[in-house]
Amino acid sequence: MTANKKSTSKAIKSPAPATKPAAKPAKSKAKPAVAPVAPVVPPKAEAIAPVTPPRVTVAPAPVSAPVSSAAPVAVALAPTAARVVAPVASKHLVTTVTARINVGFGNALCLRGEGAGLSWDRGVQMTCFSANEWLITLPESARPIVFKFLINDATWSTGSDYSAVPGTSTLLSPTF
Repeated sequence: MTANKKSTSKAIKSPAPATKPAAKPAKSKAKPAVAPVAPVVPPKAEAIAPVTPPRVTVAPAPVSAPVSSAAPVAVALAPTAARVVAPVASKHLVTTVTARINVGFGNALCLRGEGAGLSWDRGVQMTCFSANEWLITLPESARPIVFKFLINDATWSTGSDYSAVPGTSTLLSPTF
């Protein structure tokens, strides 16, 4: 007995899900509403009062205080006025001339020349600081100093004129 039995039963669908999928919102062609913005009007200049920020004084931490691992704290400092820099006094460039010569007991060694207050007409006496060394310190000069030695401001040294660069020390041994 073979019978073709055709199934007349319908397939059973699974039950509907517990929640319905949300419906897609309908697109509208209307523009979103924008709230009106009031125009910004600057206040009058005379109504603004200058604001002075409070001064913040930060005391230094004690040397033996442990270092904290907390995050750094920003401290607002009051603006400072422009700092005034005091002018630095320039160092004067003095020129030192030393002569190594024994001019004899009772005699003096003088210097004549040009630059640093020297003159060819009248000599400036040098200072004797040992038996055979004479010293003079000349003031600042803008140009080289040219000079010649004299004994007792009367007897000239032999040879050509000597010269010194301003701001230097020069050691010479003149001959007479």
